[in-house]
Amino acid sequence: MGMKSLNEAVARIALEVHPERIDAVCSALDSSQDMNALAVVQDALGAPFSPTLIAGLAKALKANPQVSSRELTALFRVSSLTASLAAGASSVELAWTGPATGMVPIRHTAQVLTGLIDEARDRLFLVSFVAYHVTGVIDALQRAIDRSVRVQVLLEQSIRHGGNVTVDSLAMLRRNLPRAEFYEWDQTSATATASVHAKCAVADGNVAFVTSANLSDAAMERNMELGVLLRGGQAPGLLARHLKALITTKQLLPV
Repeated sequence: MGMKSLNEAVARIALEVHPERIDAVCSALDSSQDMNALAVVQDALGAPFSPTLIAGLAKALKANPQVSSRELTALFRVSSLTASLAAGASSVELAWTGPATGMVPIRHTAQVLTGLIDEARDRLFLVSFVAYHVTGVIDALQRAIDRSVRVQVLLEQSIRHGGNVTVDSLAMLRRNLPRAEFYEWDQTSATATASVHAKCAVADGNVAFVTSANLSDAAMERNMELGVLLRGGQAPGLLARHLKALITTKQLLPV
């Protein structure tokens, strides 16, 4: 079997596990003083971790009994770093609000969104059906504006202004973020009533967040919501250009 099998077994785990959990595995191995390495790794990864990957590691360790805990730690660190570098060019990360299982490391919706906003350096475009009771998001948007990020926001208009929501999200955000730019969807040519039902954010054309979550405390904290954070690749740039084109073609109008 040889070391190749062990390299592959460790690499497969590193591809599936967040770098922070690999750090925990390495710390456990460093302090294990060559105890049962498999048991140490399994304990650090947690009971719900993939039995298939653990079985592969067990088989590889059995075939390579000469490998010390220190050497195994080095394999995990190198594999994790390689996986992170490979993912850095183009990555997809899940965001979730709702019940957790502990089996898969998933970041919280609010954490992902505010992180994306804090990452923006030039331009940020945010789209939601509605917005209310999102102090953390508003604070992040204000920080972006304070560092000269151009913040553009598209929301569904209230019923009073011809839209389909009871709350006037645009008015609320305008009061809190007077230097942001706000848009509405011009539906004068539409044959039937429609809504701004998309929920997304894109920063600098490099990072995009597409989610089921509205900008509300319920969506950020209580509902079951799912989203993906797209870093690198073509999708963020395409989304940024599409939103810009909707403004250029006057399908989105300033409010």
